[in-house]
Amino acid sequence: MGVNIGELVGECKKPIEIEALTGRKIAVDALNVLYQFISIIRQPDGTPLKDSKGRITSHFSGLLYRNVKLLKAGIKICYVFDGKPPKFKETTNLERRERRDLARLKYEEALEKGDIEEARKWAQQGVKVDENIIKDSKELLFAMGIPCIQAPSEGEAQAAFMAQNGDVWASSSQDFDSLLFGTPLLLRNVTLSGKKKLPRKEAFVEIKPEMIRLKEVLEKLGISREQLVVLGIGVGTDYNPGGLSGTGPKTALSMVKNEENVSVLLKKIKNEEWKFETAPEEIFDFFMNPPVTRDYKLEWKNPDEEKIKKILYDEHDFSEERVESTLEKLRDRGIQSRLDSFR
Repeated sequence: MGVNIGELVGECKKPIEIEALTGRKIAVDALNVLYQFISIIRQPDGTPLKDSKGRITSHFSGLLYRNVKLLKAGIKICYVFDGKPPKFKETTNLERRERRDLARLKYEEALEKGDIEEARKWAQQGVKVDENIIKDSKELLFAMGIPCIQAPSEGEAQAAFMAQNGDVWASSSQDFDSLLFGTPLLLRNVTLSGKKKLPRKEAFVEIKPEMIRLKEVLEKLGISREQLVVLGIGVGTDYNPGGLSGTGPKTALSMVKNEENVSVLLKKIKNEEWKFETAPEEIFDFFMNPPVTRDYKLEWKNPDEEKIKKILYDEHDFSEERVESTLEKLRDRGIQSRLDSFR
């Protein structure tokens, strides 16, 4: 879900070609990507890809084919996985579970009616990433030579810290929360770019990577990062979904620009019929000082082809011919030399 400030940062979005990212280190919010893959990579009726044992394999397809493209472009991508969410995220997680349950019910109803397009829509909204999917994803990524970082809490916060620390060039996520967590450079659509079908239309739109610089956002809005965090709390974050009643992005922007003192702003928010158990000051502090780890190692290795084959077509029924064809792309001299330089 994330914080809804898209309309405020719109002018700061800059298109960037995948080729321009060659040699760059990028920390990806893993859970964000896995939800994308499982949501999008499906049968026409919305059924996810599965192996002969009924296990979902949509994430394997996304991780394999998308990452091969990025590796071939010489991009040093790493995946950051969520740890334990803060206690005050429980409301958001509960609401998400309820929405998923409702979506699955709507999906079954649409299938009974034979409305394939409607079924696919609801199926995409009923996506769940469980521990097995996370475990499988890490196993495949390691086999591909791609490092995985375990965050103590939110993956976006850890990725933003790595970017702030200069260990990666940028963090990658579809959500704008990364900006509140302080990433200097946010990349979107890196793992999603390509053609996307429009709902109920035989038409496609081109999705291209884009970058947003935090400094440019703050300069355009005329606020500090601290004010941006307060703005986000006013609009609503994963930790206070819905925000203040009747407060959209533009209203929240006016609010923070009229009062630069963050302590005063947070007190005003608390007095504005604050309906959440967690105080706005605690949410603010979480964005400014999230739990992160410095204990990580970024090491890119050459793919373990035998391990990849074992995972995909020995264990999960992938086409041997297609996997072999994909691995062939990793064997060309250009990518091999670039992978060697990662060590």
